[in-house]
Amino acid sequence: MKPRLVFVHGIGGPRDADADREEWLRALAEGARTAGHARRLSGLTGHWAADARFAYYGDLFSQAGAQGAGHGLSDANDELIAQLLLEVVDAQLAEHALDKKPQNDRRLRVLRHARAQLAPVGAGQGIGSGGRRGLNALTTLMSIPGLRWFGERISAQATFTIVGQVARYLNRAEPDAHGATLDHRIRERVSACLDHDGPTIVIAHSLGTVVTLETLHAHPGPVPLLVTLGSPLGVRTAVLPRTRPQPVRAPESVGRWLNFWDRDDVIAARPRLEEFVRPNSGLVLPVSRRVDSDGAWVHPAAKYLAQPAVAGPLVEALDILSGR
Repeated sequence: MKPRLVFVHGIGGPRDADADREEWLRALAEGARTAGHARRLSGLTGHWAADARFAYYGDLFSQAGAQGAGHGLSDANDELIAQLLLEVVDAQLAEHALDKKPQNDRRLRVLRHARAQLAPVGAGQGIGSGGRRGLNALTTLMSIPGLRWFGERISAQATFTIVGQVARYLNRAEPDAHGATLDHRIRERVSACLDHDGPTIVIAHSLGTVVTLETLHAHPGPVPLLVTLGSPLGVRTAVLPRTRPQPVRAPESVGRWLNFWDRDDVIAARPRLEEFVRPNSGLVLPVSRRVDSDGAWVHPAAKYLAQPAVAGPLVEALDILSGR
């Protein structure tokens, strides 16, 4: 039987799950080739090396939520987005302070201006203020190409709504007709893709790392390898304290956890997850490794998967499960 390989995506607009699965597999194959596993390329792209599944939940975000700040988000969601953006900006400012290279003065000015918009001195936190502060700051941040999170054609307001998916998941609201909240329905989508009897290798990206962590705490089957890419789990105000269960720890089902981050990935604030995630009973902790991708926007999953440092251990784990 082929080993199960499950991809879990992050935030974003509507997507074609099959097309994304193929893109992720092609990127993984490219990374495997660079890592010296060229013999595995056809197995990955031809679907005989693994039973590859793409856990898609993006359509659940298209359901109308509570309205707030004119973006289809609630006031609680708006405030959480502002907190998330503030920590992202603070992490970028900290990187500038530590960087020994010549500073990009324009980028630094933009970051400082965005921080002032997110945390204005003496300003009250009235209803809707989180949405206004967040949208204004996001508009400022997107003046720098490297901080355009979803490309040149996406407006700040559209980006604000997409980033709001993090808040909508973590605020545990938006119940359906049966009382199941949005976060519960998302975890059900991921759980349905896992092998509940045999082993599953899981690759999770961005918000998907939070969803996956919570899903695996209730998963009975073994997960010999969990790979997280560009994870926001370390965002100490907006994400970490809202992740369940508390304190945050490695799921019992996980036998090995590799976490990859790029220095230029603004989403992966506090990327060294082992500094605050507790081990499971098998003493498994995330092991964080830095990769460096080209281009202004390094957050996409495909960029991570094309890295040999990411693809190599994944292919080796598949080989072990296949008995090769």
